Amino acid sequence: MRIFHVAERSRWEAAKLAGSYAWSTLGRTLEEEGFIHAARADQWPRVLERFYADPPGPLVLLTIETDLLTSPWREDRVGEDTFPHIHGPLNPAAVVAEEPLAWAGTTAEGRGSDPRPSFAQVFVGEMAVRMLAAAAVMVLAIGCGVAVSVLVNERLGLVGLLAGVALGVALVLPVARRRRERRQG
Repeated sequence: MRIFHVAERSRWEAAKLAGSYAWSTLGRTLEEEGFIHAARADQWPRVLERFYADPPGPLVLLTIETDLLTSPWREDRVGEDTFPHIHGPLNPAAVVAEEPLAWAGTTAEGRGSDPRPSFAQVFVGEMAVRMLAAAAVMVLAIGCGVAVSVLVNERLGLVGLLAGVALGVALVLPVARRRRERRQG
């Protein structure tokens, strides 16, 4: 039978050199956990999503042939399901395939690839858009104030200024609404 284990690539590479892998899961050793977590083919993508959302580096998916294991393994009940667990160190000879995984912002080479923007990128982008909107409203307000003051009457300059603010807000609000709908949709 083939079972799967998600490993940090650096720990797996070190284990191949040492001849034994003793990591249970992300940040937890075999000694701490009592077994090495594994998964069936239909389970490992959910395990990756749930437990490896923020790995410290590149990951690799190990395909393990249970007939080649030197440590005992068994399916243990976890909630409503069962998961394969290796109750001892993993001998590298039992790993018949290893596949680099790109996940949570890292490629197999450890470079960023996550298309989702970081918090800082979103924050700076939103601030830039809001500052541009505010600048547009101010330019329209000043422009209308000056135009009314020069063309109509100097005393009505304040009315022109207020009309410019109203015009600017009337133009900016629908644009902001469309941006919000696009982000949510």
